Amino acid sequence: MKALYKPGAQPGFELVDRPEPSVGLGEVKIRVMATGICGTDLHIESWDSWAAGTINAPLIPGHEFYGEVVELGDGVHEVRVGDRVSGEGHIVCGICRNCRAGRRQMCIRTISVGVQRDGAFAEYIVIPETNVWVHHDGVTPELGAVFDPFGNAVHTALSFPVVSEDVLITGAGPIGLMAIAVARHAGARHVAITDVSERRLELARSIGVDLAVDVSKTRIIEAQRELDMREGFDVGLEMSGHPSALPEMIDNMNHGGRIAMLGLPSEDIRIDWAKVVTHMLTLKGIYGREMFETWYAMSAMMHSNHALRDAVASVVTDVLPASDWRKGFAIARSGHSGKVVLDWTSI
Repeated sequence: MKALYKPGAQPGFELVDRPEPSVGLGEVKIRVMATGICGTDLHIESWDSWAAGTINAPLIPGHEFYGEVVELGDGVHEVRVGDRVSGEGHIVCGICRNCRAGRRQMCIRTISVGVQRDGAFAEYIVIPETNVWVHHDGVTPELGAVFDPFGNAVHTALSFPVVSEDVLITGAGPIGLMAIAVARHAGARHVAITDVSERRLELARSIGVDLAVDVSKTRIIEAQRELDMREGFDVGLEMSGHPSALPEMIDNMNHGGRIAMLGLPSEDIRIDWAKVVTHMLTLKGIYGREMFETWYAMSAMMHSNHALRDAVASVVTDVLPASDWRKGFAIARSGHSGKVVLDWTSI
């Protein structure tokens, strides 16, 4: 099969022939049709300090995908050949305290697809049946390929009740853009989003955000006045990881405000902890998806709310043949696009 391959501890990938994976007990083999490019993949491709300390090359990366089941291992009970599927990228142990308590997203022995085991930047992938998500009709390959990051948006946006609340999202990358649609679906009053890319802010406006703020020119306090807000935002969704985003969000929260943090900081962040205490703020870290409550929630939202489904689909701005992976990675790395998807059906 063709695959994007990291042959060793070095920058770059190679598009090469690799052996097709074989299925083991309880595993499912999937013919990959489409894959999304994630920030994790950018780290692995550039071989930065995080990748060097995390990845054991050789490796096939990639964990956001849509495909068709082509083979079942012994012991598979529910998934069928021909099913159109995506996959939860975190494979858990099932026996640690968190797993046994039903908190699988907090497993202490998590193995990540495309990070600690071969992933989906290939014509075929094998994962456990327990990680397979079967789609209903109406999910296109491009939409199915972004269910993983859409799950991040759902997990983050629904961490706190947002009905009638004012929501601030920092970072209009693909997940931040998807979070607009989720907050709207869940009943938020005002939704504001920040970024420095005008193209991404325009995408946010097309999705239906109340206010898209270029924070290179405008402060969030001015956005509050424009929305006729008097006491600050009730819920914050920090998606960017930028060192200035969280402190400014904290400065613009109502007393008792709640912040869900998905963005991974690239450097230390200076926080006014006195304000966190005296304003009684709640900060909650978010990683991945709740398994599998988030998957049920996002699948139900897609099925019942066509406007939300269209909004999430619009976040996919670029679809390229997998053979053009270099161009796809350059677009994703630019910071001005929505989601970039690679098509593996014509390679």
